[in-house]
Amino acid sequence: MTTGTHRSAGSVRSATAPLRDRFTSKTQAAARFLAQRGLLKPLVWYLTRVTVAGREQLKDIRGGFIVVANHGSHLDTPLIFGALPRRLARYLAAGAAADYFFDVWWRRGLTALFFNAFPVERTRKVPRSISAKSLLQRDIPLLVFPEGTRSRDGEFGRFNPGAAALATSCSVPCLPVALIGVHIAHPRGTNWPKRGRHPVGVIFGAPMRAGVGESAADFTERLRLEILRLRDANSARILGHATSSEGA
Repeated sequence: MTTGTHRSAGSVRSATAPLRDRFTSKTQAAARFLAQRGLLKPLVWYLTRVTVAGREQLKDIRGGFIVVANHGSHLDTPLIFGALPRRLARYLAAGAAADYFFDVWWRRGLTALFFNAFPVERTRKVPRSISAKSLLQRDIPLLVFPEGTRSRDGEFGRFNPGAAALATSCSVPCLPVALIGVHIAHPRGTNWPKRGRHPVGVIFGAPMRAGVGESAADFTERLRLEILRLRDANSARILGHATSSEGA
């Protein structure tokens, strides 16, 4: 990137022409839109009964942000992309496990095509040419699952503080999203959603920012509790039965 930069809306942009690559290519964004809205969304919405709530929380979001969601299924990423309005999903880049999605050429190509994916290291500390921070500094929004792996029973695992720390360092908001029923509709270890169009929910919360002096760990816990609250407040009407909270 060129050296002269200025800060705008918590992000760093080039003072001259912005960097163009697959993450910001208009051509690839158009191809992703066709793949997501013409193929993937109709398929997922056909295989499950999807309820989306909280889209009114998205109207003031501009520039870079981080979508933070619980993780229970391979349905999670296509549900979030499909539920977001196009202006927010257009350049959204999803974090994907480097040791699984980026070690085989065809999985790497498919995740790039459908989800604008960038690699997240889970098992080894090997620097990659693309970092989450470098994307966010270019106003490219990110989708991150701070649990790092899918839940087997729908209960939340430990949230890694990386997303909260990244949001704080780049002065961007986190968008909490609760995914409901996904572990039932498409359990971990299965190759395809269950038959019968099981109900699932995508619930958007209000954007959240770290407080002054708030640590990444404390901000992470606030995000986790808000996603739990969104899940508990909406489970009964989506699933037909309540999901009990884990507590703090």
